[in-house]
Amino acid sequence: MFVGPVFYREAAVAPRRPRHYIFRTVYVLALLVLICTAWFVLAGVQIIGTIGDMARFGAMLFQILAPVQLALITFLAAFGTASAVSQEKDRRTILLLLMTRLTNTELVVGKLLASLLDVLSMLLAALPVFLLVTLLGGISYGQVARVFFVTLTTALMAGSLGSMLGLWREKTFQTLALTALTLVLWSALFEAVHAGLLFEVLGDLSCRTIATGFSPLRAIMAASQPRIATTGWTSLLAEGVSLYLLSSVLITIGLNAMAIWRVRIWNPSREVRPGQAEESEPTSIWGAEHDSPSSDQAAEAAREGHVDARERKASLKSREVWDNPVLWREMCTWAYGRKVLSIRLAYLNFFAIATTGLYWTIASGAATARGTGSIIPAAAASLTPFFLVSLVIINALAVTSITNERDGLALDLLLATDISPKEFVFGKLFGVLWVTKEMVLLPMALCLVLWWTNGITTENLVYLIGGLLVMNIFVGGLGLHCGMTYANSRTAIGISLGAVFFLFVGVVTCLAIMVSFAGSFHGQYAPFMAFIGGGSLGLYVALGSRNPSSAIFWASLLLPIATFFAIVSFVLGNRELTIFLVLSGTYGFTTTAMLVPAISEFDFAMGRTRSGADEE
Repeated sequence: MFVGPVFYREAAVAPRRPRHYIFRTVYVLALLVLICTAWFVLAGVQIIGTIGDMARFGAMLFQILAPVQLALITFLAAFGTASAVSQEKDRRTILLLLMTRLTNTELVVGKLLASLLDVLSMLLAALPVFLLVTLLGGISYGQVARVFFVTLTTALMAGSLGSMLGLWREKTFQTLALTALTLVLWSALFEAVHAGLLFEVLGDLSCRTIATGFSPLRAIMAASQPRIATTGWTSLLAEGVSLYLLSSVLITIGLNAMAIWRVRIWNPSREVRPGQAEESEPTSIWGAEHDSPSSDQAAEAAREGHVDARERKASLKSREVWDNPVLWREMCTWAYGRKVLSIRLAYLNFFAIATTGLYWTIASGAATARGTGSIIPAAAASLTPFFLVSLVIINALAVTSITNERDGLALDLLLATDISPKEFVFGKLFGVLWVTKEMVLLPMALCLVLWWTNGITTENLVYLIGGLLVMNIFVGGLGLHCGMTYANSRTAIGISLGAVFFLFVGVVTCLAIMVSFAGSFHGQYAPFMAFIGGGSLGLYVALGSRNPSSAIFWASLLLPIATFFAIVSFVLGNRELTIFLVLSGTYGFTTTAMLVPAISEFDFAMGRTRSGADEE
């Protein structure tokens, strides 16, 4: 088989791991809790008297569950495969695989399917839950089938993207950042196509059909709607969903074909670094047989070219290192590779798209208008994805700054130095914020533009900038905490990025339920308690299971409650000052609760005690 022994080994070993069953169980329970929460919310705001009421509830619930599942599966597939391949490169095990008899196809496809094994099992486990929703009415088995086919092909496409970028880029941070930027830029491009900003008609297909045929979000929204009976291939492609299934399969094949073709060219890296050119020059004397010198001359040339015989003049001017060498390395050297410039270039392109979307919103006079259900401001459509990607990139750099040090065995060298835990942790934190300064400053620049055009008040501008600062420090501290808590790089990256992603998905899901089942919000507090309790439990398991503390316990308990309080206050139109103070205080406390154990754990890893440090 073309999948090879890499996949067979993972398929044989995965059922022996408890997480293989935990992931599926937790995912199915989360879907059931979400369904029950929506039902209790509906029962609390209106009376269910007819079959039509049940059918409308089933259709509305299905249109909430389908995008949530797509977002979750896409995230796990893309970042799961990217981190799995990057871990092989960080630990240099990719070189061992390349030295075996594995073909390029077996290596690439086998590693891809092995990384997607847990994701595909979660998707399969969710199928009975979606079929259960059909008993409520309002949806058909065909809708469920179309939604799952769209989700499956999207998972394969996103996983192939992460695998290809992981095999291409040298650093884990580069892989994760480019994966996130590519996915969001792809969605943003076809959102612009759907709005008719680029063109209105292309041949026989409208811009909305083209957007549905290439955008996962538009495809899942179209797949969750009832389908009009059509005949013929042209009608099927014009529907959009069939076109998306075809395009996603072709893109998946193209990404894997590129990875198969270039895997042995990209690995090991063919980049010539300073000093390597000198080492390769002496070998050029053996380029042709008729130009070969005598054996004595060859031996002398070999001795002169040996590393021990070289004479290099030492520079009279040395670089001055700061009191905190960790911060100096982060800010004054290319600690994450020179190719990080490509990430900045891609991010600037995304910034241009977000700026263009904000400009059109302002020019149309909808900057202060309200969108769906008179709740979401129209300007948030272009700003929210940009803010989310910025936070994901900062978090990815923070966690990989620790995992790369561990995989490269550099943390062991720190045991022989006099670097204090505070110097290391805060040096890494402020260094991450410096390297990602574009991700910190450019979102604030868009807030200033929105304020300058009277889109928001001065008070709201202060809240926005202050909230962004708090969240930037929070995601940076979260990355450092997960990187130091979990020894396995893939687990650390998954939990760190997953915490940021699930906070965003939780907020969006709560807003979607409140908008869809609008009514008396006073009756919705009790149904959401189970949803909040599950979030608190998951957050504590992620942050405090390896290094428990009372501060992390209270932070895990209060963070989902404070977030839900902010959502309800925003929906009810309460004062923004209360929301800002509650969120900034809660997230600030959580950041502190994570940094203190991180410092203590690093101090313990270095074999130092507080008394010993005080005596010195």
